[in-house]
Amino acid sequence: MTNKTKTGILVAQIIVLWVVMFLLSQSAGFVQFYSNYLFPPIQSFRLMVFGPVPFSAGDVLYVLGGLWLLLTLIRWVYYLKKFGAYKERMAGSLLNTINVALLLYFLFLLGWGGNYSKSPLAKSWGLSREKITNPESVKARDKAAVIAFNTFLLEKINTYAPRYIVLPYSHINERAIAYYREYTDSRVKQNGLGVKPTMFGYFMQRMGVDGYYNPFTGEGQINKELPVYMMPFTVCHEMAHQAGIAAEGDANLMAYAIGTAVNDPLFQYSAYLNLWLYANNRLYRYDTAMAKEYGAQLNALTKAHIDTLEEINRKYHGVFSTYSSGIYDSYLRLQNQEEGIKSYSNVTKEAWLLEMKRRNGKRKMIRIP
Repeated sequence: MTNKTKTGILVAQIIVLWVVMFLLSQSAGFVQFYSNYLFPPIQSFRLMVFGPVPFSAGDVLYVLGGLWLLLTLIRWVYYLKKFGAYKERMAGSLLNTINVALLLYFLFLLGWGGNYSKSPLAKSWGLSREKITNPESVKARDKAAVIAFNTFLLEKINTYAPRYIVLPYSHINERAIAYYREYTDSRVKQNGLGVKPTMFGYFMQRMGVDGYYNPFTGEGQINKELPVYMMPFTVCHEMAHQAGIAAEGDANLMAYAIGTAVNDPLFQYSAYLNLWLYANNRLYRYDTAMAKEYGAQLNALTKAHIDTLEEINRKYHGVFSTYSSGIYDSYLRLQNQEEGIKSYSNVTKEAWLLEMKRRNGKRKMIRIP
């Protein structure tokens, strides 16, 4: 294949990608079509293929991709040293690399990235409140809400902590799949859900990552070294991605909705504790003394759990985790998540509105748009 032909293919791929991206971001009808008829069968098919594999196929693909990239960079260095003799090979290699990158991005959009164009989960669930324009009024209302939510979470944590039990991740995975099937209308709940332990557990610890979703294989990856009391929430978060919820804040909201809807003390405790960590940190920014006072009212077991999390953070937090967080923040912003990595903690507002809505009516099947 000549360089001219490769250039033509590259231009065609760019045009196709831009058309797909435009349709996904501008057309509500196309987003609905993608959500109903494209993503669900793709996700279910991938898990039917890769689910039975006893290891993470996605991790293996990333390793192979990393080796290919490393060999490509070595080849480029060699070509640049002898540029006069290898300039045509250099140009061809660059075009091939761009083609591969565009193909992978297209597969990303087709296999999962289109979910970023969905409306926020809170909007779909009708979790809204009256708009206030005065900044001071907004601040006062938000502070009152975060205090109320902290009070609510404190009571729930102290209620469920005595019933806390330790389960292996495989049992947590099985329970989470069963709960998605029973409590949600997910279009992939029969064949498209399930997590696996990642082979990158050590590196994920260093990056401060508990789990991740592979958009190419459809697998949910979990750090098996994660404390058990954090795992149900994280597993439900990754399954939210498998169910077609892309935004991180929305995946947290879904994990909270599932974890607090089921009659399972471990899942309930995990959901309330994870939201407590977000909500109390938010309260800390409003009133440090009050946040510490709430923390002092936690039961002894939960205090020990939080101490363990702080020890893990001290042990692994460093330049590497800060750098990786910056990269992921940039990725989220490129996917129209305007607040980037901060979107994780925004779940506190929506979760409290969800509890308010639950008080006013009967609990229903959890809808996944």
